[in-house]
Amino acid sequence: MASFDNLPAVRGKLLLNEPLGPYTWFRVGGAADALFIPADAEDLADFLKVLDPAVPVTVLGVGSNVIVRDGGVEGVVIRLAGRTWAQVTAEGDTITAGAGALDSMVAKASAKAGIGGLEFYAGIPGTVGGALTMNAGCYGAETKDILISAWGLTRTGERVDYALADFGYTYRHSVVPENEIIWIEATYRGAPADPLEVQAKIDEITSRREQTQPIREKTGGSTFKNPPGHSSWKLVDDAGWRGKLYQAPAPHGGGGARFSELHSNFMINPGEATAADIEGLGDTVRADVLAKTGVQLDWEIKRIGRPG
Repeated sequence: MASFDNLPAVRGKLLLNEPLGPYTWFRVGGAADALFIPADAEDLADFLKVLDPAVPVTVLGVGSNVIVRDGGVEGVVIRLAGRTWAQVTAEGDTITAGAGALDSMVAKASAKAGIGGLEFYAGIPGTVGGALTMNAGCYGAETKDILISAWGLTRTGERVDYALADFGYTYRHSVVPENEIIWIEATYRGAPADPLEVQAKIDEITSRREQTQPIREKTGGSTFKNPPGHSSWKLVDDAGWRGKLYQAPAPHGGGGARFSELHSNFMINPGEATAADIEGLGDTVRADVLAKTGVQLDWEIKRIGRPG
């Protein structure tokens, strides 16, 4: 574990050797050497300015799209949690949201303000920070379609401002290296719309998601990106992996993991899975699909930390 003896006092929470499983949707994974939940952007900037540059920094949102490996995460994990980080405001046809705001909160705020075009954010189970990092999207729309700009802090605590073009967005990808910038706030633009019509679209997306995705399970969202010309769920299904239990080899395995019967691009922890079970399932299915079809499945879920 890294040494944190020389850190200054913080106004937020700084927890050493903190288990990360409870902070993720899969409910698995080891501990962070240190978990920092800053009080606000100034608290975070002050912390980063004095943190040893050799200490790795990893940003964790609500843990909806991540596997934390069983060996835990080296260095400092930063989590932007609490009301300060989740503020969402509307002005004219724009929405400004903190990086810790749920994407669904952005959609709800757009409905209340009569701003159309952001409804799809109701179908993304993460935060604004994560959406910025991976150009999150669903149902034919992506973050790049609505983003104006964002600002964040560098690893050394300096503010940087990014326009949409600076992200270099492609499908589920940004040219900004992950964890290089800790996003603080984003501004989006929609179009004037009837609030009732916007809300109706959100309700439709929410209902569709509830009917087709295992959102009440211990899951992690879409496992694989859709390869060009293919649907990941169908490749997984055709390979025979829908509902099939996988357990990692001893001593790393637990109760096993499987792809959901409801949606075969969603892995679930049906009980006492380890991170090795979940990641092992994904890698095994990737290899099987490649062998059977010649199609490469690429991870959409992030995997972080040390093996157990």
